Amino acid sequence: MRKWFVILCMAVLPMMVVADDVKIDKENCTITKDGKTYPLYGKVEVVKSGADFKVQIVNVGADLKVELVDVGANSCGKVEVVKVGADVKVEIVEVGADIKVEITDVGAGIK
Repeated sequence: MRKWFVILCMAVLPMMVVADDVKIDKENCTITKDGKTYPLYGKVEVVKSGADFKVQIVNVGADLKVELVDVGANSCGKVEVVKVGADVKVEIVEVGADIKVEITDVGAGIK
């Protein structure tokens, strides 16, 4: 019995260590993943790898409404897409997202 418990612990413990710990802070409009906190506004670069977190674009059930702007991305949900000088890097995915966003023209922010 003890042997199986040890084997189970050895199999489960590594999964617990590498599991993503994602938290959305509505008050500060941030997302924390793997102990690092990122703003949910500002300059964003879309990448295919090396992202700070993964985003799924949805029409319903979003965690965050995002308004794409050319300037003034300084409040919750307002995002300026850039190629250099980003505050955060995101990867757009269909499944396995850390946060779901809805693109909007008005009403940006956390739902």
